[in-house]
Amino acid sequence: MKEIVIISGKGGTGKTSITASLAKVANTEAVAADCDVDAADMHLLLQPDFAYSEDFYSGVIAQIDQEKCIKCGKCKDVCRFKAISIINKQYVVAPLDCEGCGYCAQICPRDAISTPHQNVGNWYISSTRLDMPLVHARLGIGAENSGKLVAKVKNEAKALAKEKNIPFLLVDGSPGIGCPVISSLSGADFVVFVTEPTVSGLHDLQRVYELIAQFKLPAGCIINKADLNIEKTKLIKQFMQQYQIYELDDINYDEKFSEAVTNGYTAAEIDKEYEEKFKNIWKKIKKIVLEKK
Repeated sequence: MKEIVIISGKGGTGKTSITASLAKVANTEAVAADCDVDAADMHLLLQPDFAYSEDFYSGVIAQIDQEKCIKCGKCKDVCRFKAISIINKQYVVAPLDCEGCGYCAQICPRDAISTPHQNVGNWYISSTRLDMPLVHARLGIGAENSGKLVAKVKNEAKALAKEKNIPFLLVDGSPGIGCPVISSLSGADFVVFVTEPTVSGLHDLQRVYELIAQFKLPAGCIINKADLNIEKTKLIKQFMQQYQIYELDDINYDEKFSEAVTNGYTAAEIDKEYEEKFKNIWKKIKKIVLEKK
């Protein structure tokens, strides 16, 4: 089973729309995994049935038992994150400020503070309208540990691909270079960058390439809206040639692309030209990945 991760240096480049179009042409050859758990939206295009759902627990938050609390104030004094305050004469923990270090529980003289594990979201295994399975998740508002939830989604998707003998795992990674992206890249065989011809697009491509270079992963690039700034497109291609990034294809600006997404479809479904374009991209990716055995 080969793992292909699609990422971008920033949000708004069309990464998820392009991933969904590749999922459409890959069809039964791949399991899709939406690892952009902080802002998951691949389900809007694939229309999963949420057939299997499970809570995801990660991290702890301090809780104060008001009946045991003697209001000595020691917990408030030692909390370096200022997560404990006095409200209506009671010591109260602000969940968004608590880092779960447990120091307050350690020093409480009456064992009034507990640190239970938190339900920070849900993960799902779904069938989709494209006849391809999707493993995806939803992180709770303000919840942390998105990197751990990404790892959970990927591991479940890998297990599903192996169980069903499906040869490829197609991962929609998070934008940027933070913890969720690093978690998305773990175990990858090939990385696809999605960028756009702007100053920030080139800068963020350079940034994200520096990250994947640490993993020594082969990579290809799709330039979205390539015709909007020809000079920047040329600079991006020069960067790709310099660092041996495969040129997978350019996608020119087209209102039909955004109209398809607005109506809940992939670009590969609304136009024969787009269908052939994404089939060719998928063939290129498979060829590169399989040749690097």
